[in-house]
Amino acid sequence: MRADGLLFDKDGTLFDFAATWNAWAFDAIHGFAAGDSALADRIAEALAFDLTAKQFRPDSFVIAGTNREAAEAVAAVVPGADVDAIEIKMAQDAARAPLVPAVPLSPYLSGLRAKGLKLGVMTNDSEFSAQAQLDGAGVSGLFDFIAGFDSGYGAKPDPEPLLAFADKLELAPERVVMVGDSTHDLIAGRRAGMQTVAVLTGVALTEELAPYADVVLPDIGHITDWLTA
Repeated sequence: MRADGLLFDKDGTLFDFAATWNAWAFDAIHGFAAGDSALADRIAEALAFDLTAKQFRPDSFVIAGTNREAAEAVAAVVPGADVDAIEIKMAQDAARAPLVPAVPLSPYLSGLRAKGLKLGVMTNDSEFSAQAQLDGAGVSGLFDFIAGFDSGYGAKPDPEPLLAFADKLELAPERVVMVGDSTHDLIAGRRAGMQTVAVLTGVALTEELAPYADVVLPDIGHITDWLTA
C-alpha cells in the first residue's frame, strides 16, 4: 500500500458540498438580512453566492475559506454587525446542517481502518462544527485526528495543520495522503511533502485541481483501489 495515513478535508470531500451547503447558505443569507432583500443581495455578493441559482459561485472564497473569513465578509455589509457574534451563529447553525455524505461513510472508513490506515480530518471550518457534524454522521470515533482552522495548528493552504496530523500519529509526511476538493487542500498537501488526491464532490473542476494532485478521482470511494494500484 502506498500510504500509512489519510487526511481528509470535510466539506466537498467527506460530504458533497453542493448538496450540503447551498441550501444552508441561501437560508443563512436571508436570515442575516432579516427580510431586507437589498441587504440579502449585498451579503450574497460578499460571499460570492448566486441567489437566483441558489448556489455558491465557483470563485467563492467560502468554498475553501475559514468560518472567520465568512463571518467577516457578512459583518462588512450588515450595519452594526458584530463579527464575533456572526461567527458563533454560523458555527452553531453549521453544526446542525443536514449533511450529505459523498459515500456511505461508516463502512468506508471502517474498511480503511481495517487496512491499518490512520485517519484524520483537517477542515478550514471550526473544530466545533467539524466535531458536531462528524458526531451527527456517526463517524467521529473512526478518526484519529480532527482539527479545524481554530485548533491551534493554522489553516490550509499552510502545511502546519497537516504536519500536526503526521506528527501526532508518528507518520512520515510522504506516507500520508491529503484528500481534498480544493486547491487549498492540495497546495497544503504539496507544501507538507504529502501525496495529494483530488475529488470532484466539491465545486472545483478537474482542470483546476489536476496540477496539484497526484490523481483526480470522482469521490473518496475510489481511493481504496488507488492505494493498492
